[in-house]
Amino acid sequence: MPRIALATYDATNGPARDTDLPDLVRELREAGADAESRFWDDPDADWASYDLVLVRSTWDYVWRTAEFAAWVDRVDATTRLLNPAEVIHWNCDKRYVGDLAAAGVRTVPTRYIAPGSPAELPSEYEYVVKPASGAGARYAARYTPAEQDVAVRHVARLHAEGLTAMIQPYMRAVDTGGERALQYFGGRLLHASRKGAVLTPGTAYDAPRTPHPGLEPWQPTEAELAVAQAALAAVPGGPDRLLYARVDLVDGEDGLPRLMELELVEPNLFLFLHPESLPEVAREIIAAAS
Repeated sequence: MPRIALATYDATNGPARDTDLPDLVRELREAGADAESRFWDDPDADWASYDLVLVRSTWDYVWRTAEFAAWVDRVDATTRLLNPAEVIHWNCDKRYVGDLAAAGVRTVPTRYIAPGSPAELPSEYEYVVKPASGAGARYAARYTPAEQDVAVRHVARLHAEGLTAMIQPYMRAVDTGGERALQYFGGRLLHASRKGAVLTPGTAYDAPRTPHPGLEPWQPTEAELAVAQAALAAVPGGPDRLLYARVDLVDGEDGLPRLMELELVEPNLFLFLHPESLPEVAREIIAAAS
């Protein structure tokens, strides 16, 4: 009987919890595993006692990146961690979008402004500012060229916290076509979802927002599948190292899908929307632990 820990976070004082976690733990136990959820920063956790530590919903790591990175290395040195440490370290920094673009993946055009660099912002089109280390639209906002003063202050706030700023054109097609999330598990497409636009005009970067508005099941197109496969193939070390992945796509001005983000650390799997995927996810986790 494999021992499996699903790493999550303590959301006692936060707004969100992993609603999938209880069902996933139950499914794993019914399938014959000794499974439990553990807070990733639990000082009493004996990670070496598990056959597999699965990073599931460590959703506060973006505030504690150095601490989380050290935890990843400690666990990876004592037992099997999935996704693997090297992948997690690469994916925690959204400069990986530039790596994927350099590898030929069709991505949303992205520039990076590191702390200490001037905030050179677009003057001809609407754009998004967000941190290179973030999740759930944290510290993200959209701006028109007329709002440059506000955007400059946004970049300054990111820099003050030691964060690199990402600058991307606002993909206007998301307002009508939404953002699609293709979920992969065990090397195969598990299911797909679509959600509405998260960033609304005039909303401050530090204002509360709903990270997955209007979420619904989605049937991916061939073009979307092609971009997703290209992104997974470009992951350092190859896609065979991955247990799970979520590929987030939006349409560009040309109507073709582009990668917005590749989530390899702690993506929400939206199992509550796709309960039929639970048995397959449990089987793949147990196989990885064995």
